[in-house]
Amino acid sequence: MIDDELRPRARPIPDRCADGPGTIIVGIDGSESSLHAAAYAAGMARRQRSRLVVVYVRKLAAPALPLAGAAVAVMDAQDEIERELRAAMEQRVGILDIDVELVVRTGEPYTELIEVADQVHADAVIVGRSTKLLHRVMGSLAVKLVRAGRWPVTVVP
Repeated sequence: MIDDELRPRARPIPDRCADGPGTIIVGIDGSESSLHAAAYAAGMARRQRSRLVVVYVRKLAAPALPLAGAAVAVMDAQDEIERELRAAMEQRVGILDIDVELVVRTGEPYTELIEVADQVHADAVIVGRSTKLLHRVMGSLAVKLVRAGRWPVTVVP
């Protein structure tokens, strides 16, 4: 006979699934593959009842740009991408009923994604596939994130 003190006790069921990721990070840059990654991440966050942190990293204007106007054009394009991302999130997040946050940083995408992932205690990272030939040869953001070995990384085509 098992003593009541030794009998396993039923745990209350939490509001969200305990076996899935609590916080999912998705990196977006406005490219088609990053938008696919965002859609995939949003679906996963909805199904797993996870928090979704969308990270957009604005790149620093290259000091080697020959014309000052070119740097301004890059910044204007990044401003437009950020506005579009905010608008898309406002329109679609309410429908999905997920906890989502947009984080905008300036710098190198790998460094900024890792920093945000550490700050929010990410359980998973999702990014889009790189379409640049040089990244396929020298290593993409996704490959660098996998090599960091801190969380599961999903690469969406």
